[in-house]
Amino acid sequence: MGSVSRVAALCLAIAGTTATSAVALSSGAWAQEILSGGVIKDIRVEGTQRIEQATVRSYLVVSQGDAFNPDKIDESLKALFATGLFADVTLRRDGDTLVVAVVENPIINRVVFEGNKRVKTEDLQSEVQLRSRLVFTRSRVQQDVQRMLDVYRRNGRFAARIEPKIVQLEQNRVDLVFEIDEGPLTGVQLISFINNNIYDDSDLRNVMVTKESRWWRFLSSDDTYDPDRLAYDKEQIRRFYFRNGYPDFRVMSSVAELTPDRDKFFITMALDEGKRYKFGKIELTSAIKDIDLAPLREVIETKEGDWFNADKIESTINKLQDKLGDQQYAFVQVDPNEERHADTQTVDLHFEINPSPRVFVERIDINGNLITLDKVVRRELLLAEGDPFNASKVKRSEQRVKDLGFFDDVKIKPSEGSTPDQAVLTVDLSEQSTGEIQVGLGYSTTEGALIDFSIRQRNFLGTGQDIRFSTMWSYYSKEFTISYTDPYFMNRDLAMGVDLFRTDRNANTTEESYSYDMSSTGFDIRAGFPISDRLRELVTYTLSHTRISDITYETTRFVQEQVGATTTSSIQSALTFDARDSRLKPTSGYYFTVTNQVAGLGGSVHFLRNRLTSGIYFPLFSNVVLKIEGEVGYILGLGGEFVRIQDRFFLGGDTLRGFQVAGVGPRAFSSNGGNDALGGKRLVRGTSEVTFPLGLPEELGVDFHVFTDIGALDQSGESPLPGDDFHDEFAFRASSGVGVSWKSPFGPIRIDLAYPWMKKSYDRIQQFRFSFGSQF
Repeated sequence: MGSVSRVAALCLAIAGTTATSAVALSSGAWAQEILSGGVIKDIRVEGTQRIEQATVRSYLVVSQGDAFNPDKIDESLKALFATGLFADVTLRRDGDTLVVAVVENPIINRVVFEGNKRVKTEDLQSEVQLRSRLVFTRSRVQQDVQRMLDVYRRNGRFAARIEPKIVQLEQNRVDLVFEIDEGPLTGVQLISFINNNIYDDSDLRNVMVTKESRWWRFLSSDDTYDPDRLAYDKEQIRRFYFRNGYPDFRVMSSVAELTPDRDKFFITMALDEGKRYKFGKIELTSAIKDIDLAPLREVIETKEGDWFNADKIESTINKLQDKLGDQQYAFVQVDPNEERHADTQTVDLHFEINPSPRVFVERIDINGNLITLDKVVRRELLLAEGDPFNASKVKRSEQRVKDLGFFDDVKIKPSEGSTPDQAVLTVDLSEQSTGEIQVGLGYSTTEGALIDFSIRQRNFLGTGQDIRFSTMWSYYSKEFTISYTDPYFMNRDLAMGVDLFRTDRNANTTEESYSYDMSSTGFDIRAGFPISDRLRELVTYTLSHTRISDITYETTRFVQEQVGATTTSSIQSALTFDARDSRLKPTSGYYFTVTNQVAGLGGSVHFLRNRLTSGIYFPLFSNVVLKIEGEVGYILGLGGEFVRIQDRFFLGGDTLRGFQVAGVGPRAFSSNGGNDALGGKRLVRGTSEVTFPLGLPEELGVDFHVFTDIGALDQSGESPLPGDDFHDEFAFRASSGVGVSWKSPFGPIRIDLAYPWMKKSYDRIQQFRFSFGSQF
């Protein structure tokens, strides 16, 4: 900042101006006398340093040869001050010469911010107007200080103080320094209400987003004062009363008082609750001819005799517009005309449908897809140019584009086209990262520490094609998979894909591990196509070669009898009906999948595997979702053939939390201390899970999960001999637990802790699991 001897830390008297030099022109008759009469023969400019004298003369409204005129000279003085270039200006007469004496405003060398820790320097720089090499003026400094104070107030710091200072340099330059005392967050000490007789203060505080300061809210900013948030809270209180039957409710006043020490606010709202009303007569009329009102009346939520509820009125209007939108009336207006009767405390409601033409789609505009090709978005839309407008198809199209998983946000908005019967659909997109690196960490008594790793690009070159490599490594096993999927093969709604896989599981001699090696190598080819909007078929052909070898002295005889290699050639059909509101993060709806796999198209094994998987989602409350899922499966050896261990069902891990992978079901123990999970031919399992936010800011993406899993697996098909330590019984296992998921900046993170409360002594337990991923 320069040497101490040169620092002139001059506190700016921002509120003042330095136009006092105009005194010479405001001294009444005396000024009029000395500046009147005669002709200006010369104009002399004094005091300029950077500014050319000709530039100063150009701002004057008098010139050489003009008569001395006090009014024009006064105008000239004001014009020079208005330029902002001068700190002081004096105009005087020296004989027939007009002398213009100026003091130039300095030039800013640099702008410095000191003391800002909670607000970034870049954010402050974006707010202020003064910059290096601009002319310094006190009015601009005053404006910049106010802008920065507004920034701090938006961040809840009303005690912030900003003192501008200047450091004088040579050549009439200055450094402008903003010394900032950010102060503490300004909390809300108390929220109180006046004239609230129906609902007490605590009821109304629960409606508000703004909260009173408490120690446990250290992770939230809801207890800091924000005038915009308070305005939102007033609207929420108004809607609360309107929702509960008080249409005359008003917020008479809202006062936020700052304490003298400027660290707390007291908020007081004066209310006028009014009387409580019920709905009276409910009518529906239409100015559109040939509209059948009967199906429209079915969606009306307001009923005569019910308490007045503004939310039901708004919901009814939306449902009426959606119904009419399905009949091509894209821009129809429904007016809710209210007639209040104070004597009976009822509100008659008349829904009036205004005239509107049937609408066709004129054009579809797609915005925001910087990487994703237009055709990838268009093929998910259920409407095309020239189609009749349909509101349900617009909403369904919006969800289909969201379900691609390529975009943070998707909005499809209809607007009026070139004529009233034409609509333009605008698809606004916000792209997100579609490359993923997923890493999962876990521990089991069989595998020890394990790591899952995958790298995937779900939108390769913006074409929607999916390329994936995944692997799982532990001390005893390795898995590799390479996958490729084209969701619209040859520009048709035909998803084609291929997978290459290799699995190796090694034997070891510890008590809790596998006692044999198993390797499997193969590939599959997939083809998926729609049967209807929500019904889809996926056909998969698989060819694999599996070998069981390197048994140990601990291996049970049931596995020893299956040593050798087999080849599986199978075809699988998976028929899925999906009526969920979203595939990525469903909150309502249901789905079911019927899977049938037949092995025996060549190869050395023959079986029929059948599975039915289904799930249903219920929104319990706002942002609280209950998920119930279930699965049943059965494998039948064709021609009475024995079903080998690698083709059976296994249960545990993600399919039954609290138990390790293959930790549940038929199991055999050898006399040498070994144990083998044998798998089963009959499977049943289910899960219920409630997901809800933790109360943290929504943008953090933190959810809490409470779940219960239950399942059973039996019928390995093995034939034990007397003396075999063999377990194969139909017995349910169950676990309950909690989990936390976080959509972190590094990718999704989830932690699950499950307690198995229904189990067998020979089951294998895994109570804790942690997984995380990253995106690029």
